[in-house]
Amino acid sequence: MTLIIIIKVALKMKFKIHTLGCKVNQYESQAMSEALQKRGYEPAQGEDADIFIVNSCTVTASADQKTRQAVRRFKRNNPDSIVVLTGCMPQAYPDKAEELPQADIVLGNKNNSMLCDAIEDYLRCAKPVCSIVRHETGDKFSGGTITSFEERTRAYIKIQDGCNRFCSYCIIPTSRGRVRSKPLTELKQELEELVKNGYKEVVLVGINLSSYGSDIGLTFPDAVECADQTEGIVRVRLGSLEPDHLTQEVIDRLAKCKKLCPQFHISLQSGCDKTLRAMNRHYTAGEYRNLCRHLRTTFPDCTLTTDVMVGFAGESEEDFRESLNFVREIAFEKVHVFPYSVRKGTKAEKMPGHNSKKTKEERCQIMIEETEKLRLDFFRQQIGKVFPVLIEGKADRESYFCGYTPNYIPVKVKAEDSLCGHLAEVRIDSVNADEDCCFGTVISGERP
Repeated sequence: MTLIIIIKVALKMKFKIHTLGCKVNQYESQAMSEALQKRGYEPAQGEDADIFIVNSCTVTASADQKTRQAVRRFKRNNPDSIVVLTGCMPQAYPDKAEELPQADIVLGNKNNSMLCDAIEDYLRCAKPVCSIVRHETGDKFSGGTITSFEERTRAYIKIQDGCNRFCSYCIIPTSRGRVRSKPLTELKQELEELVKNGYKEVVLVGINLSSYGSDIGLTFPDAVECADQTEGIVRVRLGSLEPDHLTQEVIDRLAKCKKLCPQFHISLQSGCDKTLRAMNRHYTAGEYRNLCRHLRTTFPDCTLTTDVMVGFAGESEEDFRESLNFVREIAFEKVHVFPYSVRKGTKAEKMPGHNSKKTKEERCQIMIEETEKLRLDFFRQQIGKVFPVLIEGKADRESYFCGYTPNYIPVKVKAEDSLCGHLAEVRIDSVNADEDCCFGTVISGERP
């Protein structure tokens, strides 16, 4: 390093990472944080930082807007700071990054591992740095491993990247490339390192998680079994899954994993077959229904959560009602509802019958109100049941802590500080709709 860089690092430059989007982005932000700290940079408290990094999402127009707002705000409030834009937005839409002169450094998600070098190049030359490397077919998995996950008691582990599905509304194959999978040897090493640092629960995540292994001769259950068999890990959770990947063989293997939490987030998008075909999804509503029945039979007390898009191009009022009725029928425990957002470069961009913003907002509100009723009904059904809860941290009430049951019910309990990071047997006593959680009583706690 040049003298100026040595001086800057010696002065302990501070950085802040602002993460938008999915769990994979959160994992990659952690990896960037660890890389920066190894080079001598320090994480900032609040917004008192020398370097601001925006790890962007581009799955919707709203995500793009949040990215632009963050980049501009950081530079406006801290004009002498270094602002970095990375993640999916510059990777998919380099032209949008060019519209943000407030970003001193621009990197795509493919080469965000170059972050430290890019910062040092900027410090050396005081000139903007822009490096966006295209994803190519045949790329190998990259991104390394992490040793911790901020201050949380559960850690996300990215085991897969990219997607080969080309849903008609989605820009992800452009922003993330094709399917790439982490070798099991790297996964095992990462799991063991996290255990050493006190983590008991891990969440396996990916851009198209259930396609794990298709590029390296493995299958998705291979990764789950690797985590399940790691000594010190007590809970294994899964990110979002594609319904057509959950075959009988996959479900049978997952059912044998004793540490697997019975919570499945299975992407739906629509409960209307006509809309599913237009979206280029690879299943029917009937097939999805059968899968839900099978999972609930195989995994007692399991929860099923999902994503539902409303107002897709060509979606009629009848199509929307069909989707709404399907969501009611399945009775999901939680649903992420969002309006269709046009993504430049996708097939759906040029489809006929785009709905107005007002129509999409109205349908969103109807769907959200319905799914909130389903969630409240589910919570009420848990009253009186006892679950093991991993106490994760303090709640927003004095003397209360929060945690999750195996099937991901958020629970708040009165507890001692010493119980944080440990398992406790908790009885569900009541429901609080305003706080979207249940309240419970600790029956017995794991000895710290």
